[in-house]
Formats: sequence, structure tokens, C-alpha cells
Amino acid sequence: MASSSAVHRTTPRDEVPYTLDEPAPKVLGFWDQSAFWANLGVSLFAFSGAYTVLAPDENGAPTLSIAAGIVAMIVGTVIGGLMLGLSAVPGARTGQPAMVLLRGLFGARLSYAPTVLNVAQLVGWGTFELIVIADAARALYDGVPRWAYVVAAGVLTTALTIRPLGSVRLLRRYVTVAVLVALVYFYVQLLREPLPDLTEGSWGGFWIGADAALAVSISWVPVAADYTRHARTARGAFGAAAVGYSVTQIIAYVLGLLALALVAGDSTKVFDPFLHVTLGAVVFAVFVLREADQSFANVYSTAVSIQNLVPRADRRVLTVALGAGTTGLALVLNIGDYAGFLSLIGSVFVPMLGVLAADFFLGRGRRGWDVSRTAPARWSMIAAWAVGFAAYQLVNPGSVGWWASFWRDVREALAVTPPSWMSASLLSFLVAALVTLLVGRVARFRG
Repeated sequence: MASSSAVHRTTPRDEVPYTLDEPAPKVLGFWDQSAFWANLGVSLFAFSGAYTVLAPDENGAPTLSIAAGIVAMIVGTVIGGLMLGLSAVPGARTGQPAMVLLRGLFGARLSYAPTVLNVAQLVGWGTFELIVIADAARALYDGVPRWAYVVAAGVLTTALTIRPLGSVRLLRRYVTVAVLVALVYFYVQLLREPLPDLTEGSWGGFWIGADAALAVSISWVPVAADYTRHARTARGAFGAAAVGYSVTQIIAYVLGLLALALVAGDSTKVFDPFLHVTLGAVVFAVFVLREADQSFANVYSTAVSIQNLVPRADRRVLTVALGAGTTGLALVLNIGDYAGFLSLIGSVFVPMLGVLAADFFLGRGRRGWDVSRTAPARWSMIAAWAVGFAAYQLVNPGSVGWWASFWRDVREALAVTPPSWMSASLLSFLVAALVTLLVGRVARFRG
């Protein structure tokens, strides 16, 4: 760990400070941020996970047609992108990372609870990304053991976290162009193939599919401020996150759904259409290498989240330890171990954003945002968050066995039958925001 005086002498002016003792440099312009979010919007998960927006039933059979899935994905992504943009603004205005911002929302000590949840989901996502990279690399060339690909991806991920803002600039200068070329190439190649009827199927479960796409966007909400605290303007931070991420996620998911259509909906073969076209393996390698920015963002933000608990911890030490830890987990786990858990953890952050947005833009945030280590506890905001979370679970209890059963029992006891058109994400966001505003009005009335 480094002292604040040592940090001041050694931290580069255009880089992230080693601890939270220094102010964040405002060095990222609109295009730096746009390239960063655009690259995060293009993920191998958009191909391997495109099946989720088809709202598969308990037996794994798709509920939606490909065409309905595309519309549901676009709707969910646009809404999720706007939410991501909202979460980007407080970081740009205050210069504080995401979990530190929660000191102003919940109080310093109460912010530790969502911080621990965020660390858990980020470690999970970081592990998940290394597994996805290794699986995709083996699809390209299986002459190398899986563990070697995992270790290589882990080393690259850790290296990127040492100079995070430099990595963001690297994405803008070199990686973004290669990714766009690869996307255009595969669109041309896949659209030349004889596609099946994309309208075969139903529109039932539309909002389940939309929520699946929205959840991927929302997964970045609790880390957005880790990067936008370095943005030069709040307007640029909002636009880059909302537009940059949404546009590329839509492009990538549509491509993934087209690939699924070509393999008759078999998600285990979704990479095949990319690899079987001319030069497919070479171009697909761009996506595999670029996926490291996803794991980089997860590992780096895990370290920044931990700094909310231990403000003087050196982020370099944290990221190296976390990079090694996620690599170790990826060597012994598989994707199935994490899918349900991450879905459950992710549902926590939609209502939390509703509370944050309402309080920051319409409530206390207009009068000042206390992010000090002595910020007082605000139990009323915790209550608003809990109400929003409960609203989400009553509509969509997820797929984790005991948890889903518990909320189905609660729903039955309350005689609640949510209509099929209802979005759990939108409802929980709105409920949490409205409860926050109501609590704030009551507090002002009493004051």
C-alpha cells in the first residue's frame, strides 16, 4: 500500500490515482468514452448469450421467434442504455467512482453492503469472461489446452488494468476500427446464407426477452462511474455511455441471433456460422482478443469497488491479486456455475439505480452529495431499494431454485399475478424511484 504523499509523486497525471486520496484526472473526451462503451457493447456473450432474449422456457425451448427476439432485444437495449447513461452522469459531476457515490445515497457504512454485492458479481463476471474467451479460442484452434487460453487471457486482462486510462485510449486508437470491420464482414457473410423463416414462433414472453437484454446493459451500471469520473463533461459521459453502448450491443445481438437462426437455435453451435465463412477464423480472432476489454473492466472495477472499503489500498496490488484470483476460478469452474447467480445479483442493481437517479437528480443530489467516509446512514434509501427489489422478484423471480420458489410462494400468498407484458426491470426501477421521491418529500415536510 502507498501513502498519499508517495502516490502524489508517482501517479502519472493522465492516469487513475493509485488510491482514493487523490482527485480523479478529467482526461477522457467524448470519443475516448464512446470507443470504450462501444467496445463493451460488442461481446462474445452477445453471440453465445443471444439465446436468452428468445425467452427460453423451463425445458430450454425458445418462446419467441427470431424476429420477436430482435425487437425485444432492441427495446431492452435502448432502455438499458438510457439507464446506463443516467448512471454515468453522477461520476462525471462528482469525480467519484460508483461505490463511493453510494456513500451519498446510503451513508458511508451502509454503502458497504452494495459494495460487497458488486464485488461478488464482478468477480463472477470476470471469471465468466475468461471462460468465454477460452471457449471461443478453442473453437478457433483446439490444439492448445483450455487452461493455457485461460491463463493467457488472465495475464492480458491483468496487464490492461495496470494503466486503465491508457487501455481506454488504446481501444479508441486501434481496437474499435478492427471490431467495426469484423462486424461488417460477418454481416455481409451471414446475410448471404439462406436464412430460415425468422417469424416462426410467437411473441409471448416479449418482456422476458427484453429484460434479458436490459440486464446485460444494467450489469455495467454499478461500474459506470469508475470510468466517467474521468470524463471532461457530464453530457459527454451520458451520450457516450447511452449511445455508444446501445448501438453496438444491438448490432452484435442481431448478428448473434442471425447466427442462431443458421444453426437452428442450437446455442452450443452459435460460433459455427462465423468460423465456416471465408477467412472466418481470422476475423473472429478479432472478437476473441477484444473480449479482454470486458474482463479488464470487471477486474479493474472490482479493485475500485474494494477501495470504497479500504480507501488507501493500492489499485495496482488489488488488480494483480484479482486477476490471479479470477484466472484461478476460471480454471476450475464452468459457465453453468455462475449463470443463475449472476442473474440474481444483477437484479439488485436495477432498483438501486432507480433510487440513485431519483435522489441524485431530483432529491438531495441537487443540494449536495456527501461522499465522505463519515456520511450519515440513510435507512430510508435502503427501504426504497428493498421495495424496488421486491417488486422485481414478484414479477420475475429468476431461475435459482430455492430463491425462485420462495418468491413464487410470496407471490401466491399475496395473490399477485403479473401480466405477461410487464417488465420486471422497468417496474422495479419506477417503484424504487417513486418510493425514493415519496420518502424525500415526507422528510422535507417533517423538516
